[in-house]
Amino acid sequence: MTDDTATDDTAVDTRPMKIMYVAEATAHGGRDGYVTSQDGRLELKVAMPPQLGGDGNGTNPEQLFAAGYSSCFHNALVLVGRRAGFDLTGSTVAAKVGIGPNRQRGYGLAVALSVSLPVLDQDVAEKLVDAAHEVCPYSNATRGNIDVTILLG
Repeated sequence: MTDDTATDDTAVDTRPMKIMYVAEATAHGGRDGYVTSQDGRLELKVAMPPQLGGDGNGTNPEQLFAAGYSSCFHNALVLVGRRAGFDLTGSTVAAKVGIGPNRQRGYGLAVALSVSLPVLDQDVAEKLVDAAHEVCPYSNATRGNIDVTILLG
């Protein structure tokens, strides 16, 4: 692991002060194999999607990232909503994760989060989404590293 300590004095430090939980997973065979979690709750076949030259007969890291980011962001949204006195029952967050070549001869990701807050007016919804984006660990991990677009509808 590398230490990504910010050297810019104005950068916000979003690293955890205390680790409360550690998830462990192991990949076997890369994008054409399977992934398992240490506790045995996760065991999935992974495969390259057809758009990247694979057979698509399995999930892929982008789908797993989309599932993780959408559930984490939704939880952050419910948390900030509850703190502000709002019940967000019926709200949803969907994530699209795109992958493609970057300028450094590698690959990069882009994320679009679609947030539905059907019972709130636009101004309140925007404030809660902005607050959730500051709280969510996935948002904090990706901020400044990949394009994240949030659509409120």
